Amino acid sequence: MKLTSLAAVAVLAACIPVTEYVAPANPPQVPANPSQSQSSAPHSAKQDWPAIGGAPGNAHYSPLAQINRANVTRLEIAWSFDTQEPGGLQTSPIIVDGTLYGITPTQKVFALNAATGALLWKFDSGITGTQPDRGLAFWSDDTDKRILVGVMHFVYALNAATGKPIPSFGKDGRIDLRENLSRDDPAPSVSLTSPAVIYKDMFIVGGRNPETLPAPPGDIRAFDARSGKLRWTFHTVPQPGELGYETWPKDAWKYIGAANNWAGMAVDAERGIVYVPTGSAAFDFYGANRVGDDLFANCLIALDAETGQRLWHFQGVHHDIWDRDFPSAPVLFTIQRNGKKIDAVAQTTKQGFVYLFDRTTGAPLFPINSRKYPASTIPGEVAAAEQPLPAKPAPYARQLLTADMLTNRTPEVHQWAVEQFKKVRSEGQFVPFSVGFDTIIFPGFDGGAEWGGPAVDPDTGILYVNSNEMAWVAALAKNSGENSPKAIYLSQCAICHGEKLQGSPPAFPSLVNVGGRLSPGQIAATIKSGKGRMNGFPNLSADQLQGLVDFLTGAESKEVASSLPPPPGMDYRFTGYRRFLDPDGYPAIAPPWGTLNAIDLNTGEYAWKINLGEYPELAAKGMTNTGSENYGGPIVTAGGLLFIGATNYDKKFRAFDKSTGMLLWETKLPFAGNATPATYLVNGRQYVVIAAGGGKDPRSPSGGVYVAFALPKL
Repeated sequence: MKLTSLAAVAVLAACIPVTEYVAPANPPQVPANPSQSQSSAPHSAKQDWPAIGGAPGNAHYSPLAQINRANVTRLEIAWSFDTQEPGGLQTSPIIVDGTLYGITPTQKVFALNAATGALLWKFDSGITGTQPDRGLAFWSDDTDKRILVGVMHFVYALNAATGKPIPSFGKDGRIDLRENLSRDDPAPSVSLTSPAVIYKDMFIVGGRNPETLPAPPGDIRAFDARSGKLRWTFHTVPQPGELGYETWPKDAWKYIGAANNWAGMAVDAERGIVYVPTGSAAFDFYGANRVGDDLFANCLIALDAETGQRLWHFQGVHHDIWDRDFPSAPVLFTIQRNGKKIDAVAQTTKQGFVYLFDRTTGAPLFPINSRKYPASTIPGEVAAAEQPLPAKPAPYARQLLTADMLTNRTPEVHQWAVEQFKKVRSEGQFVPFSVGFDTIIFPGFDGGAEWGGPAVDPDTGILYVNSNEMAWVAALAKNSGENSPKAIYLSQCAICHGEKLQGSPPAFPSLVNVGGRLSPGQIAATIKSGKGRMNGFPNLSADQLQGLVDFLTGAESKEVASSLPPPPGMDYRFTGYRRFLDPDGYPAIAPPWGTLNAIDLNTGEYAWKINLGEYPELAAKGMTNTGSENYGGPIVTAGGLLFIGATNYDKKFRAFDKSTGMLLWETKLPFAGNATPATYLVNGRQYVVIAAGGGKDPRSPSGGVYVAFALPKL
């Protein structure tokens, strides 16, 4: 495989240097010679994978080396566990003391013998989970061992040995994340898609919120691991007297929602710091009612894990109107700089950037420059004049779609793409949307990097990140202000499913003729609770809900008495997510369509870059190594290996040489492995396990199977 070194992107040369982080007034006190962070220490004695990402620092790294470059081709299936549920999985299991804990597609929780895959227990809350659930957390004080797991808007504390809820935790073993928010909204929508992180006797959570208004505040909260009682709250939309309040309109905290952490967090237990990436404020694409920089949306925030007090922060996107959330938990590790070791935190982005900071002070470890961008032409909107970009490393995804980058899959498809491209605006990052004229978003709304997150090798400082290369198109339209079912659909649903119900499969399914596939009751239940990447809408009144169901099923449209006009200042709506696909459903751009990147964070240079994934039907015709959309991250081991599933269409699980990017081993899974794997040692035998569920390719079935691989027994 060809090794690739990337040159710096030309647009950065014209950037104006500016400091874009806010350092702590009183940096946390750290011992003069702190021990290695939990993300990079030799984990056990740690033969386990006790937290999502392997350890609190989330480095996706294991010191195990029984499986290595020399023998990885001998891997075989050690066991598999079929949840016997369709729907897809995005879960990374955890493994503690020989037991593997996982989640089914409907959010039942189970424990397996990690050596055999035999079921030890299963917990069914009675709630059918319809949201993504990417992992669990383990807490112990040596005598009391608990699994803390989100099931929709609840967090359960389960006895790790039996799977039974612990009665002294919350109410009958669970707490409700809709309670104890900083604002008392009616029927708030909050669900836990990424697991809690643990610090001492607390667990810390964010949550998934709607991307349209109304939406609850994206509070970061810590709870007592024993009792479930709230210990502290950090307001991501500041209240009067709090830092950042002046970056919003007056009293914005009373009506603005989200700015939430849905992607997970990382913890430096030695320093007592939790690192929290946040997403955009609702509404995602039009911000006339939140004019200003909107702190602490789109930030990496370092909080005192004991108290929730801000230590430092960096805002990656000012006044986000492009849905440019920080999409994954950051990673903690140590780099070499001028002969010295620096404990660092790295954050990947949907745009294709890596930001690198000193873990204690927040000082950037590569320059961050500010570039000017166009003003919005939409009445009421005030786009930020500048956005911060890192000078190094160079982006791992292409930044500007031009006519010479369109697909050449066939001459006919190429000409189609040329004609379509003439109808859109393609000017790179941070270009405000227009009304009635499509703008290219590239990389697309799903990245660049996404929720799987990167891996870091602590011995080399090399970061490994998989990336999507998909162009999307989008525009805004004026809200009518009508009190009708169609108006509800356009304001709440068209953001994903489009104004004409066509959607953008596979992430956003078509709703055309949905009444022929689902009953009115099933449609209503999905609207209320959500499904897949769709948030629930519990805030809709009974007649609003019925009117929306009638609209979707083709029943007679009528006015809805209790339907409300758009919130003040919300005069425009998003016309829907749409991938830039050719008539056959393939990307309308030239490959690569997905990549795997190795970046030396000591120098900011690329060690290698390869395409990741392919379409089997195209490969059969000779169009191989195209890359494809991929979801779920990599892990890296001391055995010289990088393991990753992620690819949507070929259903492959692969092992690469971490030094060169050379493919060493691959196998086909029963469903696509859209999840991050884990590795562990039991009874002297190393295993690598991945959740295979698919669900992102509408042409393929979905399921929920955990598959573990190991070397043959001697």
